[in-house]
Amino acid sequence: MPILYNDATREFHLQTDKTSYIFNILKNEQLGQLYYGKKLRHRDSFERLFHIEEMPNTACVYEGDLEFSLDILKQEYPAYGTTDFREPAYQILQQSGSRITNFVYQHHTIHQGKNKLAGLPATYVEHDEEATTLEISLYDEAIDVEIQLSYSVFEQLNAITRSARFINHGREDIDLTRAMSASIDLPDSDFEMVQLSGAWVRERHIHNRKLVPGLQSISSTRGTSSAQQNPFLALKRPSTTEHHGDVYGVSLVYSGNFLAQVEVDHYDVTRLMVGINPFDFNWLLESGESFQTPEAVMVYSADGLNEMSQTYHKLYRSRLARGTWRDRERPVLINNWEATYFDFDETKILGLAKSSKELGVELFVLDDGWFGKRDADTTSLGDWFEDKRKLPNGISQLAKNIVDLGMKFGLWFEPEMVSKVSELYKAHPDWIIHVPNRKSSHGRNQLVLDFSRQEVVDYIHGLVAGILRDAPISYVKWDMNRYMTEIGSLELPSNRQREVVHRYILGVYSLYERLTSEFPDVLFESCAGGGSRFDPGMLYYAPQGWTSDDTDAVERLKIQYGTSMVYPISSIGAHVSAVPNHQVGRITSLKTRAEVAYFGAFGYELDVTKMDDEEKAIVTAQIAFYKENRSLIQQGQFYRLASPFADDGNVTSWMVVSEDQSEAIFGYYQVLAKPNPGYARAFFKGLHPEFEYAIDGIDDTFYGDELMGAGVQLNRYRHEKHPSDFSSIIYKLTRI
Repeated sequence: MPILYNDATREFHLQTDKTSYIFNILKNEQLGQLYYGKKLRHRDSFERLFHIEEMPNTACVYEGDLEFSLDILKQEYPAYGTTDFREPAYQILQQSGSRITNFVYQHHTIHQGKNKLAGLPATYVEHDEEATTLEISLYDEAIDVEIQLSYSVFEQLNAITRSARFINHGREDIDLTRAMSASIDLPDSDFEMVQLSGAWVRERHIHNRKLVPGLQSISSTRGTSSAQQNPFLALKRPSTTEHHGDVYGVSLVYSGNFLAQVEVDHYDVTRLMVGINPFDFNWLLESGESFQTPEAVMVYSADGLNEMSQTYHKLYRSRLARGTWRDRERPVLINNWEATYFDFDETKILGLAKSSKELGVELFVLDDGWFGKRDADTTSLGDWFEDKRKLPNGISQLAKNIVDLGMKFGLWFEPEMVSKVSELYKAHPDWIIHVPNRKSSHGRNQLVLDFSRQEVVDYIHGLVAGILRDAPISYVKWDMNRYMTEIGSLELPSNRQREVVHRYILGVYSLYERLTSEFPDVLFESCAGGGSRFDPGMLYYAPQGWTSDDTDAVERLKIQYGTSMVYPISSIGAHVSAVPNHQVGRITSLKTRAEVAYFGAFGYELDVTKMDDEEKAIVTAQIAFYKENRSLIQQGQFYRLASPFADDGNVTSWMVVSEDQSEAIFGYYQVLAKPNPGYARAFFKGLHPEFEYAIDGIDDTFYGDELMGAGVQLNRYRHEKHPSDFSSIIYKLTRI
């Protein structure tokens, strides 16, 4: 049983295949934290492992008892103001003005399976035996409010999910000013904090920093999870590497403003929490209403960062992503954006499609510029009807023509935005997020539609669904190109204005849910100016995302390496684009560009009609290689081997291994050539030590233990005697 309860000592023991999570009910009926880490055998009592005693200069709960202070106790879902001086997991403002609460244990239930979260994305089960759920009711009698804490244990996947639900049973309204999804107290602070940070075209770079006393955090206040920070944080021991040592990961299944925070107290206890960012947040909870927090996913690994990542990959690939395309091989696509930008017509698009089909491309995607009077990024967002100047026969006929070529057809939308120069804005200027009597800022010449309003969501749904019904569309690229400013909604009263951002995200989720339910065979790809909303919440609706607008092969090494810290390779949109690269101006070989992009959902963004015969032959071979191996790439175990974030950072390598260890693909990338470099070796991971492997292009064979222990001397087994800058190697391994 993955969830055990010791009745005498009132202890909960949550067990996965490799981890234990233990907490208890304290003498004041609140919840205390005991242990999180490597799996422990179950005992009738864990009291002998934990002890508290009187500490100076603090406040205590009970008169005459100088030992019981929440200031020195590890807690499970802590509050502020009753002897704990650290930041709390939640806070409730009452009509009296008080923020003091006393939520005590009422009861708990344990059941097989996992419940859905109303209106929110979350992990799920297909069979009840895949997870076991613990639900704990906490109650504050004075305000008649209940908190339901939910824990689901994916025993075989080694993950634990958490969320909280607040229910106002009382007669008075309350204001929820802070509602985090999870809080974990760890007994010491000897950790480094790992975060995924960056900006547009350099998203999800890995950054490490040593914990210090006080608060350290990452967050977003941009209305999305953002390119600047990602809703993930890990704590690793200083000696932990990719493949050795302890690491605790927490990932938030949410796409809006978030906070992931670590507080180190005066006794070096570490409090890690994650949830909706309390900055500029307030939720009015009227009598009888409830509020559900997003889901946090906790993963502990005793074997380094890579094992933590593999846990997230498997869980998110198989029990967060959903639908027809979850387990299907993704088509090789070509997107016309970098080939044409806004300058195209039907003839040009059909010419690109025909040339792409001859090379083996399976899906043609028409990007921005097909609607309204969209000749630049200054007009027409919201006017989701085809521009007959460019497409005289409409989207439906263009799609049919491309399908007749033997390809699938995909289409770009940006449904959450509106241009000031548009029919939609002319008719409904009040439909944007804005504050009356204040100037509205723009981003990319566009404004944000108020998706906290149901009528706005309904209107956009009608336009998008109408196009999807009328045309044979197999793929939708859903873009979102700006952050929120002047946040306000004309629909909501003054005391609910700080609910706008969360209500907006709920509106986005509801539109995704309606469209993916109505069009289950359409492959949705999320996009946000590239990677500004690449998060687990989006993965629930769209099994792949556009990882970054930066398609430079060298920069993609860092972006894809960092993204793989949490997200499965099948979710990472990775394309070969033209050179000089449109984002950084770098020139890399067609070979290297593809050999980086192989490790993702593969495609192209360039004008294939301008290629010479040699380039077309190379692309044809690349597509054939990817088709032959995409099941392995998208479903295999991913191993990070050499990091572009290392001190030197000149070499990146990674590999993917099939579940039965019979096949593998290894990638090795060198940014700059070095004079007289010596004898570099590549060391492999994840192979079966007793299997004998052949490597394409190499006459010798190798046993798995040799490849993992002794490695391969690269200068002996590479085609170029003197590799140039931006070089790459791909090895395909097959068991003999």
